[in-house]
Amino acid sequence: MRQNILLLALFGLQTLLLAQQAPVSYDFGEKLNDRYRYSNLVTIDDDGDGGYVLVRSYYQGLILKPKGYIIEHYNSDLELLSEFNYKLRGLQFVDGFIKNGQLNLVFFNYDFDRSTYEYWAHTSSLVNFDFKQKRLLEYKTAVVEGAFGKNYYNRDFKKGFTTTLLFDQEKTGFLISTHHKKGKENKHTVHLFDDGLNKKWEYDLSVAVEEKNYAFENLVLSTDGNQAYLVGKAYFKKKRFKAEERKFQYELLKITGSTAKTQIFDKLGKFSEGLYPMLVDDKVFCVGFYADRKDNRYNGLSFFEVDANSLAVHSQKYNPFSQQFMQDKFGRDEEQEINNLIFKNVSLTKNKEILFNAEEYFVTSSMQRSGAGQRMKVERYHYNDIVSAKMTLDGSLIWARNINKAEVTQGDEAYVSYSSHTKDGTTYFFISTAAENPQLINGERLIFKQGLTGNRNVFLISLNAEGQMSYEKMIDSKEARLPLMVSKPLIDVQEDELLFYAKKGTKKQLVKVEFN
Repeated sequence: MRQNILLLALFGLQTLLLAQQAPVSYDFGEKLNDRYRYSNLVTIDDDGDGGYVLVRSYYQGLILKPKGYIIEHYNSDLELLSEFNYKLRGLQFVDGFIKNGQLNLVFFNYDFDRSTYEYWAHTSSLVNFDFKQKRLLEYKTAVVEGAFGKNYYNRDFKKGFTTTLLFDQEKTGFLISTHHKKGKENKHTVHLFDDGLNKKWEYDLSVAVEEKNYAFENLVLSTDGNQAYLVGKAYFKKKRFKAEERKFQYELLKITGSTAKTQIFDKLGKFSEGLYPMLVDDKVFCVGFYADRKDNRYNGLSFFEVDANSLAVHSQKYNPFSQQFMQDKFGRDEEQEINNLIFKNVSLTKNKEILFNAEEYFVTSSMQRSGAGQRMKVERYHYNDIVSAKMTLDGSLIWARNINKAEVTQGDEAYVSYSSHTKDGTTYFFISTAAENPQLINGERLIFKQGLTGNRNVFLISLNAEGQMSYEKMIDSKEARLPLMVSKPLIDVQEDELLFYAKKGTKKQLVKVEFN
C-alpha cells in the first residue's frame, strides 16, 4: 500500500452541536499477522450465514507485480475461519459478490491469441474454493490502451474499443456496455445479466451513436430485473462548441431488450451536471445537480419525476444552493465555484424522503523523477468536499449541507474519502484523519489539521433530520493502532451495522460498528 496523504479536513458549520454521543458501539476483531504486506481490498460481502468474506489483490517481488487474490472468510465473531490464495494473474478485476453461498469474481481480459476482449466470472463455494470459470462476453477487436473503465471526465471514444460494467446498487444484476469503432463501423451494444450470471438480453444502440457517444455512469433495474434505467453522458460528435462549453448532455435511457427510450432534461439556463436514477413504487426519479451555463459550474440541485414506461417528465424542480450551503463550503471567501461532484450513494428514508451524498472528486498529474533519474508521470486522486442533501418525493429541498475536507492519494484510495449510513433520519459520515482537536474559526468553521502521527483517528460527523451538524471522535488512534479503510465498508442496512477492514504492513483486523 502506497502512502496516502490527508492534507486537511475542514467542516463548515452554521449550527454547531459538539460533543454529542452518537448511538454507536464498536468491536475489534483479533489483530492478526498478514504475510501479504502489499495488497488492496477489492470486494467485501456477507456470506449469508452471519459471516464475512473479503478479497484482496496482492503484490510481490523486488518490483511489485500482481500475483493473485487472498480470500479471507470470517465468522460473525470476527474470527478468521479460512484463508485461500487464488493465484491468478493477467486479468483485470472488475467486481465481486456472493449469491447463494457462491463467491463470484468478475474479471476483464484481452486474449492475444484469439484477438478478443473478454469478461469472465470465476465462481467458487466458500468451503472448498474450487473456482470454475465462465466466459460472460467476448468481442473481437484489436487491443487498445485503457479499454475498460468509467472515466467521469473527458471520455475518449477514438481508441477503437471502450467498455464498462455497471451493477445496480443492490447487486441484483449488472449491465455491460461495449462500443467498437473501426472505419465506418460504429457499434454500441448493451448486455444485461442477472446475479446468477445469466444473460437476459442485449440491445443494439448503434443507431444512437451515429449522433452521439454514451458514457454510462449509473444503473437501476426494475423489480423483475428485465428493464434497465441508465443515466450517462451523451457526447455529441458533430456539434460545434465554444472552448469553455461542455460537449455532452446527461440523458436517461430505458432499455428492455427489444426497445429503448431516451429522456433529456436540459433546457435553456438549466443544464444537468450529474444525475442519479431511483425506482420508488414503480416511479422513476432522477436527482442531481445543475448549472445555469454550459461551463461545469454547479449552481444547485435538480429533481425529476418521470413516467416509468414513457419517460415523460411529470414534474421537475431546481433548487439553488442556499446561503448556508455556500457558507458551509466557502465561509467568507469570495471564490465560489462548485464542480466535480460524483455520487456516492442515494437512499430513501422511512418517511420516503430522498437522501443523497456526493463527493468532490478529480485527478491531477505531474512529472516526477524516479530513483533512477527518469521522468515519469504521476497521477494524484483528490477526494474533497462532501455534499449531502435531503428532498421530499415532490422535489422540495429540505436541506443541503457541505462538509469541507481535502484528501489526496497516489495509491490505495480505501483509506481516504468516507462512508456513510443513515439511521432514524440522521446520516452519519465516517472519516479517518490524524487530526486530534479541531480549531474553530469565526464561530462557523472547523479545521482538522493533519498532525504529526501516522496513526489515524476515526471521526463521526452527523447530520440530523433538520440538517444540523455535529461531530465526535469515535475511535482514538491509540485504541485503533491500524488505520481503517473507511471508504470500503460492508454496510448491513437491515441490521444497522458496518464492517471495516483495518490493515498496516503485516498486521490486519476487522472492526464492526453497530448503531444501537
